Amino acid sequence: MSQVHTSLATIPNRFAFIDSVSRQASRCTSLSLMLVDVVRFSDVTTSLGIHIGDRFLLEIANRIQSLFGSSASVGRISGDVFGIVFPNESNDVIMRRMFERLVEHFKTPMHHENNAFIADFNVGVVSAQRTGFDITTFVSRAETALKQAKENKYDNYFALSTKDKMDTGRSLALKADLKRALANGELELYFQPKVDLSTLQIVGAECLLRWNHPLDGVLFPGPLIEAAESYNMMNELGYWTLEQAFKALANFDSHRLDITLAVNISPTQLYDNQLVPTLKSLSSHYNMPLSRIELELTEDVALSNSLMVKKQLDQLRYLGVSISVDDFGKGYSNLAYIRDLDLDSLKIDKSFVMELEQHPVNRAIIEAARIIGQAKGCSVVAEGIETIDQLHILREVGVSQGQGYLFSRAVPLNDFVMLTQQDIIIGHSPRRQKA
Repeated sequence: MSQVHTSLATIPNRFAFIDSVSRQASRCTSLSLMLVDVVRFSDVTTSLGIHIGDRFLLEIANRIQSLFGSSASVGRISGDVFGIVFPNESNDVIMRRMFERLVEHFKTPMHHENNAFIADFNVGVVSAQRTGFDITTFVSRAETALKQAKENKYDNYFALSTKDKMDTGRSLALKADLKRALANGELELYFQPKVDLSTLQIVGAECLLRWNHPLDGVLFPGPLIEAAESYNMMNELGYWTLEQAFKALANFDSHRLDITLAVNISPTQLYDNQLVPTLKSLSSHYNMPLSRIELELTEDVALSNSLMVKKQLDQLRYLGVSISVDDFGKGYSNLAYIRDLDLDSLKIDKSFVMELEQHPVNRAIIEAARIIGQAKGCSVVAEGIETIDQLHILREVGVSQGQGYLFSRAVPLNDFVMLTQQDIIIGHSPRRQKA
């Protein structure tokens, strides 16, 4: 029978849990470790207080233990991250099913007095065989898997195993290559058009980073950003991206293209006191008004309620920089924060545009976002438009701008300039190529 905890203090902490994992590994032929991060749990403690938050965490731990029973044991890795170890289990399909059971189980809300909370999770999994087992590497790889799950666009789950050694080695090589890439001009900005859905004219673009790696070809941002974080180079990479955006705007002006560029900004930069001076300097150097730049924040950063972030955003808007919230609706949107935050644009997460034709509730969510944007006086942009039917529905709803493979994937600068010279922008590229 599984243990019921009456206090968070009785749940094995990080060190006790890892010691338990190590002991179990010595007795098993294989085992899997699942790290479970409670999504946006800081909202609960901010809104309801630490004591209510702790009650919910205790209930989450007990429900996880009850769900998986005596075949698994639970520990608390950090504040809102739990570990679950599954002895004699390393099958990828079964671990995926465990994740799906977890998500399905927690669709039932938890209650305390008049407060309800529906838990959602990011989950990283690592599996290993007894032979050659190393506890430090094992836990480190589980944390790497959890980090990747958090970064995934569509899926909150990521699994690694000891079979992934080549990928790990390649990842280490990428990290070692990053400084060289910045020095040797291997990095490049691609541009995905932002389109007026009524006229199908290009009105802007989102900058997306690409790495022209000498061995691996064109790489998407995931490995690059992981390398930058590992080297504490996110600011350097971020400011490189901003400067390239200003260079691109100067190029656009030479082609008489009066459009804005959206640049994704990292949390690290938002907490950096050099962000505002750097943007002022770039604006002056390239003789380019800051009104041509839009900074895209992820929803969790925009809604973090940090005084530092709010101060930075206020300064940026005062200088004319537009502020956009990306992936709106993907997390548990805190509408009170959205209400109080000065924004220029809401970008509807592409998961609501996908299967728009099949699911009427997706249309209702998009309509709600459009109404919120209208009330706040900011534009609403739909991401991930792939079909003509989706375009027609978005027009009916009243969404004015959009991006997606129906119009174009992200393309290099010269290709983007050619796109802007077309009369219409439909069906430029394969729908399924990653943006």
